[in-house]
Amino acid sequence: MNGIALKGLTTRPAQAWGGVRLVPLVRDSPIEDLRLDPRIYSAYGVVDVGVRMTYSTYIPHGFVATWTSDGSPAATYGTQLRAPGTPERPPAHMPLRFHHRMARRTDKNRLRFLPLHLALEGYLTLHFGGPEIMWEEWSHRAVRQGLSPRVEEAYSGAAITGLEEALRVFEIHHGQCGVLVYVADALAAAFVVPHPADYRVLHTTLVNDLYGELIYHYGVLSPPVPDFHARLDDTRIRSLADLRSQAREQQEAWARFHDRLMAGALLDGVYTSGTVYDLGPYRLSRLLPSFERRRENHLAETITDSSGTLAYLKTFRLSENQVRRGHLLSTLAAADWHLADTATALGITLPALVHRIESAGFASLLRQDVRDRYRNPAPETAAHRP
Repeated sequence: MNGIALKGLTTRPAQAWGGVRLVPLVRDSPIEDLRLDPRIYSAYGVVDVGVRMTYSTYIPHGFVATWTSDGSPAATYGTQLRAPGTPERPPAHMPLRFHHRMARRTDKNRLRFLPLHLALEGYLTLHFGGPEIMWEEWSHRAVRQGLSPRVEEAYSGAAITGLEEALRVFEIHHGQCGVLVYVADALAAAFVVPHPADYRVLHTTLVNDLYGELIYHYGVLSPPVPDFHARLDDTRIRSLADLRSQAREQQEAWARFHDRLMAGALLDGVYTSGTVYDLGPYRLSRLLPSFERRRENHLAETITDSSGTLAYLKTFRLSENQVRRGHLLSTLAAADWHLADTATALGITLPALVHRIESAGFASLLRQDVRDRYRNPAPETAAHRP
């Protein structure tokens, strides 16, 4: 699939706070027959995803999608009650909670899913089975167990410098149903929901989401980002109608600039889409990027209708190391895990490929004698760089 279309959404002028820039997304008309509401968990959780397999991760919250089959309005529900004046205290301990699937139906027209974890699961299980053909270089463990376990690191939004404060002071627009978060003007995350009321409830959950290593370091090192100021041609303003026209032109110019340049890598990327769940007239999907080197790569999960209108979106930006691992695994799988063919596809030597496999953390998949055989040669030369 080519690109993520912000169909039904309009980009509004950004607001900056320190090194964080927040770009609001406003719906032309709210989606009434699909609604999202939060389900808050303790900080740590274990997800039971199948026999002999467990997914351990930081799970601060889940979303519950409620939809109707006949197009009538759906309402979110669920509140936490406590006695008046009772302070909200953090839990004294972090119990383990077990969630039986990434996406699980809790009622006829209600689905609980874990935001971002659908997308991250797609990355962690990328070619998880390992070699399908027992080439001589691969160990028996590689064929029996594949890439188990896969581990990736991420940071809570609370660790991103300035994000929590930016979300607190950010002005929520009338009709706003989403936001794009930039740190040091690098796109960190995109978040879209069906209805403005959902966004107001879920706006602050962005600080509990997961962000990549690159975004964390940008937050620590970034100076304040500049504001984008509108420049009106006062020689063309003779009435309020002229002023409105100029303001509208500036809004449209900003939207074109943002969508084409600032968010271009996300919106114009090439993705592999997989359906996770059908929600009546809607479809919950996860998107994997092309893992093209030296460019932005985002994991994404979406809910869309049959016309392609985007009801829900959440993204996670991969670090360069994560892109490199995804690119290596995809190339190995495309070559049926044949090392010589993979090396040819990457334009490098066999010793260089073995070195890359070891550097990516997949050394245990190779037989020890194979690793020893290629350890002494230089890992890569300029003539063989991809």
